[in-house]
Amino acid sequence: MRYTQQQAADAMGVRLTAYQEWERGARFRDNRPVEIDRRTSLACAALAAGIEPL
Repeated sequence: MRYTQQQAADAMGVRLTAYQEWERGARFRDNRPVEIDRRTSLACAALAAGIEPL
């Protein structure tokens, strides 16, 4: 989509570190797996479809 990580995080209303952990699939502090919740997954799909955030 040509978003930077910061632009994607801003579009979804989350902090950059949260977005980076989702992308990485693990937490930075303890390397535990991170699951992406349904709402976030749907937000990513909406952004990929070109739907503009409100």
